Amino acid sequence: MKLQFSCLFLMLFMILSCQENKEQRLVENVKNAKKQEIIFDNINKGWNFNAKPINPASEGLVNMWKEWRLFLSELNRKPKSTIGAFQKKAKELSKKAADLNNNIPMAYNKPEVKSRIAVLISKINSLNLFINLDEIPDEKVVVLVTEINIQMISLQSQLDEIVRKNTIPKEEGESDLIQMLDTSRAIPNRQILPKN
Repeated sequence: MKLQFSCLFLMLFMILSCQENKEQRLVENVKNAKKQEIIFDNINKGWNFNAKPINPASEGLVNMWKEWRLFLSELNRKPKSTIGAFQKKAKELSKKAADLNNNIPMAYNKPEVKSRIAVLISKINSLNLFINLDEIPDEKVVVLVTEINIQMISLQSQLDEIVRKNTIPKEEGESDLIQMLDTSRAIPNRQILPKN
């Protein structure tokens, strides 16, 4: 009799504990859903990239530089449905940003442009990293979007600066002076040392 009573008590305890676990899981799921919705709203509000060329130099590159055009068009398209869509967009942006190092037009293939592209790639990769975490820091994602916009302006300003420098006419003899300063064109110094 005691054995039956203890088995009945144990089964009743298990049934009640299972009910409590289901209720706790339901409450946790509702909390997580609300939290995800808040994170989605914050990211959706802050996901505003400035993908329009700000000067004639960057506008001209849209026609010449395929990777730049694809990157700007990718920035222009904003995901709308879920956090997963933002995560896919961040991965795609990382790929397009990495492609910017390919086929840079000769006039812009300079260290100052490459360094700005490297910083832009780094910021976009950080965005991709943070948005794909389990606990998404939505404030950090919004800050990174702002930083990416700043880097885009910096890159486009550098492109404009290169165009502006190229339009400055050279003085007479300046090109000869530049060639003389080029160490790769120097005549090697071959002094014959006496043998001991």
